[in-house]
Amino acid sequence: MTIFNLPNLGLGVGLRHQHFDYILQHKPKVDWFEIISENFIADHGWCKHALMQIRQDYPMVMHGVSLSIGSTDPLDKEYLSALKKLSLEVQPAWISDHLCWTGVQHLNTHDLLPVPLTEESLNHICQRIHQVQDYLQRPLILENPSTYLSFAASTIDEWDFLNLMAERTGCGLLIDVNNIYVSARNHGFDPLEYIKKLHHQAIVQIHLSGHTDLGDHCIDTHDQAVSESVWQLYARLKRYTGGVSTLLEWDANIPDFPVLHQELLKAETVIEGPMPELTLESAPEPEPDLVAPTTQASPVSNPIHFVVGDAQ
Repeated sequence: MTIFNLPNLGLGVGLRHQHFDYILQHKPKVDWFEIISENFIADHGWCKHALMQIRQDYPMVMHGVSLSIGSTDPLDKEYLSALKKLSLEVQPAWISDHLCWTGVQHLNTHDLLPVPLTEESLNHICQRIHQVQDYLQRPLILENPSTYLSFAASTIDEWDFLNLMAERTGCGLLIDVNNIYVSARNHGFDPLEYIKKLHHQAIVQIHLSGHTDLGDHCIDTHDQAVSESVWQLYARLKRYTGGVSTLLEWDANIPDFPVLHQELLKAETVIEGPMPELTLESAPEPEPDLVAPTTQASPVSNPIHFVVGDAQ
């Protein structure tokens, strides 16, 4: 159980319109689905109909990309109203978004931009989290983003920022293991230290996905298999948390559902044993306690950024 006494939903995948027909016809053995909230806001067509049919058979979680919790703009009341309306229809186990900002002065970049990790920023974000939770009347879970630059003004490590944010607001944490690895490669910090220093009791959900490795940096593309290094980090985090709801994201080059499902089931094979060394210069010598499954070269998952009403 989590800080909200929210359940461990098991292993789930992101619900994408390419798989609607297959899911409705075959009812695959998946524990739960996560939707991109923006895909269904203001949608009253076939996709919304399929969602509500699938909702009858599986637990759902709503995952958004437009909350912009770190922006200096006022919270978007129109968006929050639409999000609340959708939540009343879907009845998700929780609602999540990202620790980021997506625009300023009412201009949306449709990207998940990093926030300065300072006490001033933390106070600002915590105040906004309280407002969102009071309005939605549902647990709000926030995810660590992948980042490609950092602010010189930052004074707080990202894991400590997440911990303090959860402590001060009661929000839960959605830890994207791939994002930790990508950011660690891009900024040169130790991903194992990040995993270890998180407040594990605040973690409600884990994301797994693939990335593109360009040698001197990584990009969070979600369009290929989960890497060996990310499986290693997942194994460590799973041990620390005791197991929480885990979801596989796959948002570009999306394969047939059985392929996606097979990739998800690799999470079940994460077992204790010797852990191979991470392919990261800043990683310490490995501790002989965990091993991750070997992945094959098959496609896997990329964040989708839609404006309200761009349902697919």
